[in-house]
Amino acid sequence: MISSSKIKSVDFYRKIPRDLTEASLSGAGLSIIAALAMMFLFGMELSNYFTVSTSTSVIVDNSSDGDFLRIDFNMSFPALSCEFASVDVSDVLGTNRLNITKTIRKFSIDQHLRPTGAEFHSGPVPHSVKHGDEVDEETVEGAVPLNGVSFDKLSHVYPILVVNFFAPWCYWSIRLKPSWEKTANIIRQRYDPEADGRILLAKVDCTEEVDLCRRHHIQGYPSIRIFRKGSDLREDHGHHEHESYYGDRDTETLVKAMEDLVASIPRENQRLALEDKSNITKRPAPLTGGCRIEGYVRVKKVPGNLIISARSGAHSFDTSKMNMSHVINHLSFGKTISPQLLSDAKRLIPYLGRSHDRLNGRLFINHRDLDANVTIEHYLQIVKTEVVTRKSSREHTLIEEYEYTAHSSLAQSIYIPVVKFHFELSPMQVLVTENPKSFSHFLTNVCAIIGGVFTVAGILDSILHNTIRLMKKVELGKNF
Repeated sequence: MISSSKIKSVDFYRKIPRDLTEASLSGAGLSIIAALAMMFLFGMELSNYFTVSTSTSVIVDNSSDGDFLRIDFNMSFPALSCEFASVDVSDVLGTNRLNITKTIRKFSIDQHLRPTGAEFHSGPVPHSVKHGDEVDEETVEGAVPLNGVSFDKLSHVYPILVVNFFAPWCYWSIRLKPSWEKTANIIRQRYDPEADGRILLAKVDCTEEVDLCRRHHIQGYPSIRIFRKGSDLREDHGHHEHESYYGDRDTETLVKAMEDLVASIPRENQRLALEDKSNITKRPAPLTGGCRIEGYVRVKKVPGNLIISARSGAHSFDTSKMNMSHVINHLSFGKTISPQLLSDAKRLIPYLGRSHDRLNGRLFINHRDLDANVTIEHYLQIVKTEVVTRKSSREHTLIEEYEYTAHSSLAQSIYIPVVKFHFELSPMQVLVTENPKSFSHFLTNVCAIIGGVFTVAGILDSILHNTIRLMKKVELGKNF
């Protein structure tokens, strides 16, 4: 058997008898300082262990969301009518999608951006509107020309007043004129305004009656509006409830549409035209001249454009009077990120999300200081950021978000003013990875702190103790 004395010979920590040790004030002071230093350094190491550290790298985009990118937006246009507001998308590959409606919602707003009713349903826009009579035919005037005074008077006399708001320079107004005048003459003969008094066809020249057309929010020419006596009950700064006609514009179709309107009104007592049982192509006209457009579109991940403008295949627009001022309530790219998820990601990267929707709340107002035909353009450069965390030794994508820079400008154009968002995605992405910390590494550092401080304190104590003893010997030598 191995004796206990041999085992004791491998003791690394041999003990000094207590009688041979000596306590000192300097040693006590250094011990207190060493203990405080150990506690402080241990706290720093513990804090560092619980602090999340990340590494950032730039790699080629390897998105998991496919070849398409979602664009969410909510914008308010105080001077663009929902009747003609169109959302278009184009890109460098030749994609050209016009008047997207499936994922878009429109709400009429006033000039102060306040909603004025329920959602505006524009319905399908016809690609071609049938016109009848040739322009060069001799036209017999039949529609009653109106001004501001006569309009207010006649709209309260006839149960149905159908008005053609036109502009003499407009190509579509010129094409409509022969059919409209013929229709007015036919309806006048069948339903005499004096004897019958149920319907009247009229016209308004918007180049002369500017205030009247503005009051009814006419932005495209020609606009055929149907006013019903008794239903036009809202008198709030010129806001009116009425309908717009969107059907074909040949004489036969117009006459049939007018007869369908009259059919809903009994001739005997000429009750107010509050109920409409006609089957003509019409929709409620916008109550105000502004529009809030919200929704989303999906675009290819190539340079392209998101365009919002006034569009119609059978109307003309006076570009000098169009104002594309707008407020961007929201504009973001990629999947919708919940506030909780974004908060978790900011735990890793405090600056994350600052440019996710950087245009939110921005106003772009054209006060007409730059004259007319002003297009507002936004240039957006988009970069994807992916945050990867480690759980149970496995990587997990916490968030994928797109951030962008934006530069905006106002420019005059010879075409219809629009709001255009030029977007371009970077082929690279920012990858942020969480760096896990080993518990064994933490224990090693704690041991290093304790041993290091203890050793350094021992060295300092030895130096201090020997220095004091030397000074005492020198002092004793002087006395003898």
